[in-house]
Amino acid sequence: MNIKLLPGNPYPLGASWDGKGTLVAIFSKNATRVDLCLFNNWGQETSIPLEEVSNYIWHGYIPGIKPGQHYWFRAHGPFDPTEGYRFNPKKLLIDPYAKAITSDVEHKEAIFGYRWNCEDQDLTASEIDDAPWVPKAVVIDESFNWEEDTLLKHPWHKTIIYEVHVKGFTKQHLEIPENLRGTYTGLVHPNMIAYLQNLGITAVELLPVHHFFVQQGHLIDKGLTNYWGYDSLGYFAPHSSYSASGTQGQQVTEFKNMVKTLHKAGIEVILDVVYNHTGEGNHLGPTFFLRGIDNQVYYRIDEENPRYYVDFTGCGNSLNVSHPDVLKLIMDSLRYWVLEMHIDGFRFDLAAALARELYEVGTLATFFDIIHQEPVLSNVKLIAEPWDLGEGGYQVGQFPLLWSEWNGKYRDEIRNFWRGQDSTLASFAYRFMGSADIYEITGRKPHASVNFITAHDGFTLADLVSYNEKHNEVNGENNNDGETYNYSWNCGEEGETDDLQILALREQQKRNFLTTLMLSQGVPMILGGDEIGRSQQGNNNGYCQDNDISWFNWDLTKVNQDFLLFTQQLIKFRHQHPVFRRCKWFQGKALHGSDAKDVVWFNSKGEEMTEEQWEEEGVRAISIFLNGEVIEITDIEGNQVIDASFLLLFNAEENTLKFTLPSNLKSQLWKIVIDTTKTYWIDQEKMYQVNQSITSVKGRSLMVLQSI
Repeated sequence: MNIKLLPGNPYPLGASWDGKGTLVAIFSKNATRVDLCLFNNWGQETSIPLEEVSNYIWHGYIPGIKPGQHYWFRAHGPFDPTEGYRFNPKKLLIDPYAKAITSDVEHKEAIFGYRWNCEDQDLTASEIDDAPWVPKAVVIDESFNWEEDTLLKHPWHKTIIYEVHVKGFTKQHLEIPENLRGTYTGLVHPNMIAYLQNLGITAVELLPVHHFFVQQGHLIDKGLTNYWGYDSLGYFAPHSSYSASGTQGQQVTEFKNMVKTLHKAGIEVILDVVYNHTGEGNHLGPTFFLRGIDNQVYYRIDEENPRYYVDFTGCGNSLNVSHPDVLKLIMDSLRYWVLEMHIDGFRFDLAAALARELYEVGTLATFFDIIHQEPVLSNVKLIAEPWDLGEGGYQVGQFPLLWSEWNGKYRDEIRNFWRGQDSTLASFAYRFMGSADIYEITGRKPHASVNFITAHDGFTLADLVSYNEKHNEVNGENNNDGETYNYSWNCGEEGETDDLQILALREQQKRNFLTTLMLSQGVPMILGGDEIGRSQQGNNNGYCQDNDISWFNWDLTKVNQDFLLFTQQLIKFRHQHPVFRRCKWFQGKALHGSDAKDVVWFNSKGEEMTEEQWEEEGVRAISIFLNGEVIEITDIEGNQVIDASFLLLFNAEENTLKFTLPSNLKSQLWKIVIDTTKTYWIDQEKMYQVNQSITSVKGRSLMVLQSI
């Protein structure tokens, strides 16, 4: 190749085409030389040393280099793992700022920076060139016609999140062309857009779409792959195997089209992002990314023994977010996905790891301070998975303003309440009302609590009511992987059964869980597929199951049509009634001069709960009055929003209980709008008479009365 190298500029990092040529720039503090490697269509390499270095950024400008050009880097420097240096110029390195990456890394000895099967393991440098087995970065044309598309900015209190895997959602959908199944385009096929709109959700939360390491060695030996995608090897590039249009940059355009189409349908796009570690693993992992660019800078190194990593993630390494240039990488990536890809928000995997400036978790860590002040990122949805695997890593409720959190305490308390174990009414009430005990003290609103019963990591809803124990044998780890304590209940028999009574109870429990979720204050999140009865046969850790265990089964004989309809109607019900999605906390007292409180809690006898009753163990029945006249929400014209009032009757006991209507509510006319013992939505016209003061609620069920 006839190459002319000009000095260029140190910014922006990555490869940027300007219409005439391409600027390349990469940060490495400890490298002694960095080569840009260009590849032609025949796989021939041209290696060009980058001679300009500004603030440890190696850069150059090459006229004539166009979109579609494949490139890598090679970094020279010391190979001394005992001191934390792992440079090896035999290893091609993926640009951390690559906008497109062609394929997966192939698991071969060549991709490792050390020699296999030698006595010193990772202390001896490999001399094998890995060019045939490492994916290429691609120079792209970033232009795209967004047709005036902008972020939707749905209010938090009106948000309903649907967590879904790009591939698994459509891989088995027979009404989608085969070549589109499991792709970005397949996700927004007209059938799927109609499905999501009919369901009523307002946002999809996509499992990782940053380009990730699929063919990991420990999985290949078992015939498995990394399905979930929590092992990033590119923070700017959409995962190429989800593209139906090509992997030479077309995946970027296809991803943008997916976002634009979802936005036209009124659906926000939230990305599950993994900035806490990468797919390079521990000291015995491969070298194709940050390890070879500058291991000491990008990763947390054990200060006492720099050969090893500090691992807060359980994945072998932790990104060194205390370093300013690593923080810059993360912030640049986040801004790119908002400004260039029009992403509406992010869910941060193991977010507590990002708060560890040294070893302890600090909610005022630099990462969060920067986001708080950043004009782009401070205006999108930010969701933390508020824990990591390090000491003191469980940080539910400890994240700062602007942040919402996956509320693991909500999940556990609601599961325990309906299975009849290990829960007090006080704990249940706090979770149902948005967890004010966790979030109000920090100045946050109810939307700080992202409520969920199930998520990708754990049982599906169908499995939650069908299994007492995890069944992960197909993962090849002797059932030792996955969470052991699931707070689940199989309703009388483990796994599949023909017992009609058990099957009916399982469906009723599912309706209990979903109804509780949709009527709770906070932001509800549904695990995709729960609404059609998706099961993983008791596997609660399907990260490696890229097959029908994880994929949605759209066969009409397998889709639970009754539960799907119930879910659609329940979501519609939440949208219709603002009392279930308040912007502010309930006060439990009279407001605006009214004699009625905004919320009142009663025992089954219709008596207001006492302090002693809240902490009684073994009591599984309670009723809640929600006053629709004092919601404290105004519409866009400033008018007070008024709703109907509701009386919710919860009976998690095994047997039927009679609930006495509170004396001050007996004069009110009521109708039943939800009864979870029914497989269908209740008759909206059925009413209680004024003199009917006692209501029977069957065991393990929930009844909702609406004022008329």
